[in-house]
Amino acid sequence: MTRAAPSSLQQTQGLIQGRSWRAYRRVPDFVLPRIWHDWILDPGSLTRRLQTLAEGDFSVDVLFLGWGRPNRDEQRVLDLPLGQYALIREVALRCRGEVVVKARSVIPATTLTGEERQLRYLGNRPLGAFLFRAREMRRSAIELGAMNWHEEDWIYGRRSVFLLHQKPLLVSELFLPALLEQSQGARAGMHALKVAP
Repeated sequence: MTRAAPSSLQQTQGLIQGRSWRAYRRVPDFVLPRIWHDWILDPGSLTRRLQTLAEGDFSVDVLFLGWGRPNRDEQRVLDLPLGQYALIREVALRCRGEVVVKARSVIPATTLTGEERQLRYLGNRPLGAFLFRAREMRRSAIELGAMNWHEEDWIYGRRSVFLLHQKPLLVSELFLPALLEQSQGARAGMHALKVAP
Protein backbone atom coordinates (compact mmCIF):
# COMPACT_ATOMS: atom_id res chain seq x y z
CA MET A 1 0.00 0.00 0.00
CA THR A 2 1.33 3.42 -0.96
CA ARG A 3 1.92 5.82 1.90
CA ALA A 4 0.88 9.42 1.58
CA ALA A 5 3.70 11.64 0.39
CA PRO A 6 4.75 14.61 2.57
CA SER A 7 2.03 17.07 1.74
CA SER A 8 3.02 20.55 2.85
CA LEU A 9 5.44 22.92 1.19
CA GLN A 10 7.32 23.26 4.48
CA GLN A 11 7.94 19.50 4.63
CA THR A 12 9.22 19.43 1.05
CA GLN A 13 11.52 22.39 1.64
CA GLY A 14 12.81 20.86 4.85
CA LEU A 15 13.60 17.57 3.17
CA ILE A 16 15.36 19.15 0.20
CA GLN A 17 17.13 21.99 1.98
CA GLY A 18 18.10 20.22 5.17
CA ARG A 19 20.34 17.70 3.46
CA SER A 20 24.03 17.15 3.00
CA TRP A 21 24.42 16.27 -0.65
CA ARG A 22 27.40 14.36 -1.95
CA ALA A 23 28.70 13.03 -5.26
CA TYR A 24 30.05 9.48 -5.40
CA ARG A 25 32.36 7.86 -7.91
CA ARG A 26 30.89 4.47 -6.95
CA VAL A 27 27.60 4.58 -5.07
CA PRO A 28 27.53 2.25 -2.05
CA ASP A 29 24.28 0.42 -1.30
CA PHE A 30 24.00 2.00 2.14
CA VAL A 31 23.82 5.42 0.42
CA LEU A 32 21.40 4.35 -2.31
CA PRO A 33 19.78 0.90 -2.38
CA ARG A 34 20.33 -0.90 -5.68
CA ILE A 35 16.58 -1.02 -6.30
CA TRP A 36 16.66 2.77 -6.81
CA HIS A 37 19.76 2.95 -9.07
CA ASP A 38 17.82 2.66 -12.33
CA TRP A 39 15.76 5.78 -11.55
CA ILE A 40 18.03 8.03 -9.53
CA LEU A 41 21.31 7.48 -11.38
CA ASP A 42 19.74 7.75 -14.84
CA PRO A 43 21.35 10.78 -16.57
CA GLY A 44 18.54 11.08 -19.12
CA SER A 45 15.25 12.96 -18.97
CA LEU A 46 13.22 12.05 -15.88
CA THR A 47 10.20 13.75 -17.44
CA ARG A 48 10.31 11.46 -20.46
CA ARG A 49 10.60 8.35 -18.30
CA LEU A 50 7.70 9.41 -16.09
CA GLN A 51 5.53 10.17 -19.11
CA THR A 52 6.25 6.69 -20.46
CA LEU A 53 5.49 5.09 -17.10
CA ALA A 54 2.25 7.06 -16.72
CA GLU A 55 1.01 6.07 -20.20
CA GLY A 56 -0.51 9.50 -20.77
CA ASP A 57 -1.56 10.20 -17.17
CA PHE A 58 1.34 12.46 -16.19
CA SER A 59 0.95 15.92 -14.66
CA VAL A 60 2.88 18.65 -12.87
CA ASP A 61 1.43 20.45 -9.83
CA VAL A 62 3.15 23.75 -9.03
CA LEU A 63 3.40 24.01 -5.24
CA PHE A 64 5.32 27.28 -5.15
CA LEU A 65 6.71 29.76 -7.66
CA GLY A 66 8.28 33.02 -6.59
CA TRP A 67 11.39 34.96 -5.69
CA GLY A 68 13.20 33.91 -2.55
CA ARG A 69 16.57 33.49 -0.93
CA PRO A 70 18.16 30.12 -1.65
CA ASN A 71 19.61 28.41 1.40
CA ARG A 72 23.34 28.74 2.00
CA ASP A 73 24.21 25.40 0.47
CA GLU A 74 22.25 26.26 -2.69
CA GLN A 75 23.98 29.65 -2.85
CA ARG A 76 27.35 27.92 -2.55
CA VAL A 77 26.59 25.42 -5.32
CA LEU A 78 25.35 28.19 -7.64
CA ASP A 79 28.13 30.59 -6.61
CA LEU A 80 25.58 33.27 -5.67
CA PRO A 81 26.37 36.22 -3.40
CA LEU A 82 24.93 35.86 0.11
CA GLY A 83 21.38 37.18 0.29
CA GLN A 84 20.79 37.27 -3.47
CA TYR A 85 17.29 36.29 -4.52
CA ALA A 86 16.50 33.66 -7.13
CA LEU A 87 13.37 32.31 -8.77
CA ILE A 88 12.32 29.23 -6.81
CA ARG A 89 9.91 26.67 -8.24
CA GLU A 90 8.65 23.67 -6.32
CA VAL A 91 6.53 21.02 -8.00
CA ALA A 92 4.97 17.61 -7.48
CA LEU A 93 5.19 15.22 -10.43
CA ARG A 94 2.26 12.82 -10.70
CA CYS A 95 1.85 9.51 -12.49
CA ARG A 96 -1.70 8.17 -12.62
CA GLY A 97 -2.73 10.72 -10.01
CA GLU A 98 -0.07 9.78 -7.44
CA VAL A 99 2.82 12.04 -6.46
CA VAL A 100 5.98 10.13 -7.38
CA VAL A 101 8.62 12.90 -7.34
CA LYS A 102 8.89 16.28 -5.62
CA ALA A 103 11.32 18.76 -7.10
CA ARG A 104 12.78 22.18 -6.29
CA SER A 105 14.48 24.39 -8.86
CA VAL A 106 16.58 27.43 -7.96
CA ILE A 107 17.11 29.74 -10.92
CA PRO A 108 19.33 32.83 -10.50
CA ALA A 109 18.03 36.06 -12.04
CA THR A 110 21.09 36.17 -14.33
CA THR A 111 20.01 32.85 -15.85
CA LEU A 112 16.61 34.25 -16.86
CA THR A 113 17.91 36.05 -19.96
CA GLY A 114 17.89 35.21 -23.65
CA GLU A 115 16.19 31.88 -24.46
CA GLU A 116 16.07 31.08 -20.75
CA ARG A 117 13.53 33.89 -20.14
CA GLN A 118 10.91 31.21 -20.90
CA LEU A 119 11.69 29.55 -17.57
CA ARG A 120 9.61 32.23 -15.82
CA TYR A 121 6.49 31.08 -17.63
CA LEU A 122 6.56 27.27 -17.50
CA GLY A 123 3.27 27.02 -15.62
CA ASN A 124 2.37 23.32 -15.30
CA ARG A 125 4.79 22.27 -18.03
CA PRO A 126 7.71 20.12 -16.86
CA LEU A 127 11.09 21.80 -16.52
CA GLY A 128 12.82 18.62 -17.70
CA ALA A 129 11.23 18.88 -21.14
CA PHE A 130 12.77 22.36 -21.53
CA LEU A 131 16.19 21.32 -20.22
CA PHE A 132 16.61 18.27 -22.41
CA ARG A 133 15.47 20.13 -25.54
CA ALA A 134 17.90 23.00 -24.97
CA ARG A 135 20.48 23.43 -27.71
CA GLU A 136 23.28 24.11 -25.26
CA MET A 137 22.84 22.17 -22.03
CA ARG A 138 25.41 20.61 -19.74
CA ARG A 139 24.79 18.89 -16.43
CA SER A 140 27.06 18.58 -13.41
CA ALA A 141 27.68 15.30 -11.62
CA ILE A 142 24.65 14.04 -9.72
CA GLU A 143 24.81 14.48 -5.96
CA LEU A 144 22.83 12.12 -3.74
CA GLY A 145 21.07 12.46 -0.42
CA ALA A 146 18.93 10.27 1.81
CA MET A 147 16.41 11.51 4.33
CA ASN A 148 14.24 9.97 7.01
CA TRP A 149 10.59 10.09 6.00
CA HIS A 150 8.25 7.98 8.14
CA GLU A 151 9.68 6.28 11.21
CA GLU A 152 12.22 3.81 9.77
CA ASP A 153 11.48 4.58 6.13
CA TRP A 154 13.86 6.61 3.99
CA ILE A 155 13.44 8.50 0.77
CA TYR A 156 16.25 9.24 -1.63
CA GLY A 157 17.06 12.31 -3.64
CA ARG A 158 19.47 13.77 -6.14
CA ARG A 159 20.45 17.20 -7.31
CA SER A 160 22.55 18.65 -10.07
CA VAL A 161 23.39 21.97 -11.67
CA PHE A 162 22.29 22.44 -15.27
CA LEU A 163 24.13 24.94 -17.44
CA LEU A 164 22.13 26.55 -20.24
CA HIS A 165 24.40 28.70 -22.40
CA GLN A 166 26.80 28.62 -19.40
CA LYS A 167 24.05 29.97 -17.09
CA PRO A 168 23.31 27.78 -14.04
CA LEU A 169 20.19 26.51 -12.34
CA LEU A 170 19.95 23.92 -9.58
CA VAL A 171 17.41 21.08 -9.62
CA SER A 172 16.82 18.90 -6.54
CA GLU A 173 14.49 15.90 -6.74
CA LEU A 174 13.01 13.56 -4.13
CA PHE A 175 11.90 10.13 -5.34
CA LEU A 176 8.89 8.85 -3.41
CA PRO A 177 7.97 5.19 -2.77
CA ALA A 178 4.95 5.43 -5.10
CA LEU A 179 7.36 5.67 -8.06
CA LEU A 180 9.02 2.38 -7.22
CA GLU A 181 5.65 0.71 -6.71
CA GLN A 182 4.34 1.95 -10.05
CA SER A 183 7.48 1.00 -11.97
CA GLN A 184 7.55 -2.47 -10.40
CA GLY A 185 3.86 -2.89 -11.22
CA ALA A 186 4.49 -1.87 -14.84
CA ARG A 187 7.36 -4.38 -15.09
CA ALA A 188 5.19 -7.15 -13.65
CA GLY A 189 2.46 -6.31 -16.18
CA MET A 190 4.94 -6.46 -19.09
CA HIS A 191 6.25 -9.80 -17.84
CA ALA A 192 2.71 -11.19 -17.63
CA LEU A 193 2.07 -10.12 -21.24
CA LYS A 194 5.25 -11.85 -22.43
CA VAL A 195 4.43 -15.18 -20.77
CA ALA A 196 0.72 -15.16 -21.58
CA PRO A 197 -0.27 -18.03 -23.94
